Amino acid sequence: MVGWRKLFATAVVAIAFVLVYEVTMVDSRYAARQAVLREASAVPSPGARLRFTATAYCKGEVTASGVWPRTGVAAADPTLLPVGSVIQVLDVSPYTGIYTIMDTGPWVLGRHIDIYMWSCVEAVNFGRRSVEVTVLRLGWNPRTSTTSLLPARPLAVNPLAVNPLATPRNPE
Repeated sequence: MVGWRKLFATAVVAIAFVLVYEVTMVDSRYAARQAVLREASAVPSPGARLRFTATAYCKGEVTASGVWPRTGVAAADPTLLPVGSVIQVLDVSPYTGIYTIMDTGPWVLGRHIDIYMWSCVEAVNFGRRSVEVTVLRLGWNPRTSTTSLLPARPLAVNPLAVNPLATPRNPE
């Protein structure tokens, strides 16, 4: 008689555990879907970490900002990342790094960045990739930088580093 009660209690606990586990699974799937939808519709802002499609280009004339393309320059849709924006590209070894949006393009629309590379062979081999981008600054205004990325106080400047011809002052 005692064995039957233990078996019944064990079965009830097992069924309750399975039901709770299933509810947790449904909740986590829903939360994951919501996170993907939120990221896909999020507007870039300083500190935002977003998913973009990245391609590469190698030739070009003067960029939309008026400078010649060089390493560290990228193109983006100006409605999302205006010229002058600073981004950090992740997940793209060896191209992980900080880029400045200095160019736009007719084919660079939406969540798409185009990274400048000196070698056209390298640019072709880069292809099209999904990358994670952290927006460090929107446009040219430094006040739109994320405060956590700025130093707490201005950096001390060594006058000899700025002007090597300067003579050091001796306090007397």
